[in-house]
Amino acid sequence: MCQTCRARPERTCAICGRKGRGNLSRAINKHVCDRCKGHWVVCSGCGTGAVVRGGTPDKPLCARCVNPDPTFWKRCRICEITWQLTTAPCTRCCLDRRLREVFTAADGTTAPELDRLREKLIRVDHPNYAITWLRKANVQETIRAVVREHPVITHNALDAMPRSKTLDHFRSMLVHAGALEPRDERLVRLEQRVHGIIDQYDKGDHRQALHGYAVWHLLRRLRTRLKGTFVTDQQAINLRLHVTAADAFLRWLEARGQTLATCTQPQVEAWAATKPSYVEEASGFIRWAVAHRYAHGLSAPALRWTGPAGPHDQDRRWADARRLLHDDTLAIADRVAGLLILLYAQKVSSICQLTTDHVSRDDGPIRLHLGSRPITLPEPVDALVEELVATRRADTLLSSHSTWLFPGRQAGQPLHESQMIRRLRAVGVKPRQSRNTALFTLASQIPAAILAKVLGLHRSVAVQWQQASGGDWMAYAADVATRNSRTVGDAQEASVEETPSTTSQV
Repeated sequence: MCQTCRARPERTCAICGRKGRGNLSRAINKHVCDRCKGHWVVCSGCGTGAVVRGGTPDKPLCARCVNPDPTFWKRCRICEITWQLTTAPCTRCCLDRRLREVFTAADGTTAPELDRLREKLIRVDHPNYAITWLRKANVQETIRAVVREHPVITHNALDAMPRSKTLDHFRSMLVHAGALEPRDERLVRLEQRVHGIIDQYDKGDHRQALHGYAVWHLLRRLRTRLKGTFVTDQQAINLRLHVTAADAFLRWLEARGQTLATCTQPQVEAWAATKPSYVEEASGFIRWAVAHRYAHGLSAPALRWTGPAGPHDQDRRWADARRLLHDDTLAIADRVAGLLILLYAQKVSSICQLTTDHVSRDDGPIRLHLGSRPITLPEPVDALVEELVATRRADTLLSSHSTWLFPGRQAGQPLHESQMIRRLRAVGVKPRQSRNTALFTLASQIPAAILAKVLGLHRSVAVQWQQASGGDWMAYAADVATRNSRTVGDAQEASVEETPSTTSQV
């Protein structure tokens, strides 16, 4: 009878401890279940990726660490490197063969970019995961389309193909392997969307106005604010809303045979009476058009921020903070991210962009750089952050050694903001409400200037939150000056009192 049909009783696995069907392992002379047989792990002894041969789920061991005798093991007949029980091709050699088949074009050539990616893939810690990924139909179709249509792979070549999640993942792997230059994909897609809306207009004032507003005002201002960083998800959404609102207002005018130059204030009020979507964003476009003389004599309401919306529950905030500090069943990344919101009023977009360079420890306490001035983390927050830096690991196909504090699923990329929000809500933290509560409290206790420097806020934002919270720090500078003068006066009085005794001794 074959291996599948023959009767095999269920026994306790010597590696995972679960009951299941398996075989007697010649490496350890114990029963190993089918789930552990051939499973790739990172060896706890030598730190290399290999098939598990012994140990436990927490501390798995490879062949060399189970039995260091080289004469006991056979070698892969292709690479002659892998230690195994047979001479069959090892998993890495099988992966290499599959990659060569998929990456090779019809004429027998392979793009140099794909060669670099193949060299990176065959060295991953879990080559069996790469084989599973390569077996997917959508992955094979995408790679074959790239190989068939583009002998030289560039960003422009990939941009010409229909966009899909598989193509985006494949591009990120090429970037991480060094085959393509890194770029801000969210900014590129944003520019493509903006130019796609502009190209729908014929040549004329509306096209020129929308181009000036979207490209030379919104996009240019966004690039100025980035300062070398990548666009956040909220920034991209905000810019898209402004462009969409401007496009909707122009379409409304065209449907009535009007232009920006001929539009009057009653028509603007009639448009506002229809209760369109994104009124505030469209009002910004109207004010910009008047300022740049595309329209004349128009006014649109500007909504000012009057304070945070929603209830502030301090008891709930501290209860969530205590739970994240002491609940060891939660993931360490979720605990640290939640505490950064509850204690330091950080946005989700800012948390996702943190790297290990923001955490420093120079023979002293752990410091976290959120703004221009570092924060000394108290206990036990410092221990959680230190553990996160030491144990963080990207759940990606390629072995990613990036510096992101919260690595994402795409190679070399941080965790996406939407995924971070879902994870925080799963542990009972509401990001927006919790941040508003924390920032409202901090703004009432700390001066706006210090709050901006410590938390990485803009000065005007810190001042607005201070005014909304009712914190009165107008006399803070005078109070500090008075405090310093009192300190100097007390020191002088102390020195005067000690002087007579000293002079008398002399």
